[in-house]
Amino acid sequence: MDSNYLKSAIKQFSYNKSLADRTFEQLNDDELHWKANTYSNNIAIITKHIVGNMLSRWTNFLTEDGEKEWRHRDAEFEDTYKTKAEMIAAWEKGWKCLFDAITPLKKEDLERIIYIRNEGHTVVEAINRQFTFSAQ
Repeated sequence: MDSNYLKSAIKQFSYNKSLADRTFEQLNDDELHWKANTYSNNIAIITKHIVGNMLSRWTNFLTEDGEKEWRHRDAEFEDTYKTKAEMIAAWEKGWKCLFDAITPLKKEDLERIIYIRNEGHTVVEAINRQFTFSAQ
């Protein structure tokens, strides 16, 4: 595994983020909160869950478990964003946390073991796991 993986990962995360950013630009507050039915989540809720995941996983990820005690996963499925601006601010905070965590990594960090829910993962596995989450 070499540093090209890290460059590629950052590029792919940036691309995934840009797709959502462009979608958000096209939607108003009502559209962000629209649900197909009572059993579905709206865009604001999905965004809140992705943000919660990024903040929990990537805050101090080399030294702390990726499932933080302060994370309240169930609350991520409550539609609490009042405005599009509030949602975007949280979105940016989540992505900043992820990029701040992976950008300084070196080649030798990629095989380090980190923990998510007390389960060991290499840094590469954690990054790959995030790809599936951020591509929702």
